[in-house]
Amino acid sequence: MFGYVVVNKPEMKVKDFDLYRSYYCGLCRELREKYGIAGQISLNYDMTFVILLLSGLYEPPVKKGTTRCIVHPVMKQVVRKNEITEYAADMNLLLTYYKCMDDWADEKKILRLIYAKFLEKGDKKAETAYFEKSQKILSLLKQLSEWEKAGEKDIDRMSGCFGRIMEEIFVYRKDNWEPVLRRMGFYLGKFIYLLDAYDDVEKDAETGNYNPFSEEYIMEGFEEHVRQLLLMMLSEACREFEKLPIIRYADILRNILYSGVWSRFQAVSVKRREEQEKNHVRSI
Repeated sequence: MFGYVVVNKPEMKVKDFDLYRSYYCGLCRELREKYGIAGQISLNYDMTFVILLLSGLYEPPVKKGTTRCIVHPVMKQVVRKNEITEYAADMNLLLTYYKCMDDWADEKKILRLIYAKFLEKGDKKAETAYFEKSQKILSLLKQLSEWEKAGEKDIDRMSGCFGRIMEEIFVYRKDNWEPVLRRMGFYLGKFIYLLDAYDDVEKDAETGNYNPFSEEYIMEGFEEHVRQLLLMMLSEACREFEKLPIIRYADILRNILYSGVWSRFQAVSVKRREEQEKNHVRSI
């Protein structure tokens, strides 16, 4: 996960942001309790979205409390957790562990290997609890890694592979909502993959790492091309979201889907334009 699925705080009501933060803090506490500090470090906003989405759909009982932490040592923070929080913590741990091992295998990043060792016990626990799902995710990550090593140029194929990983994360139960959640997860996963590639393309070009946009980013119209791709993926994800009978947390979820997820794209676009302007001035 990449932390792209975030809220647009300036456009949120205060009570909605407080509610959102309470679930974020709940995921943080769950990761700490189940997997220790190593698990807690893997905390990200993307899984908070998954918690709110599935909690809004299935409406499980919620436990509410307060806690202090290193980030907020003085004032107690409201914490909300439910059975979806436990599921999200397990999925978060699995994805983090697999990504660390993939980085070690591909780029020999020793720090990732060390971190993976701290997560290993928790990974085995999560794999046992969700064996079929974990095997599907692992298989798809291996496929993605193989295509990256082969220098695959088909952006739809690459983003679709990551989309299928997100499908598995979004499906909490085998029920009537599974097809809708799968489609939503698939397109949101493609959006995340494309946005991450867009975000990292200059860095990857400098280091020689794989990026599906490595040959396009210097071409005229690249930014608009990516924006259109992202818009198509997100439109499909939002279309599926609107089919779900979600009332609770709906305003927060719409804030994220229709506004928040564009924050990173806009930030990267602004930074890229500023760098291009600086380079142009220097060349003159």
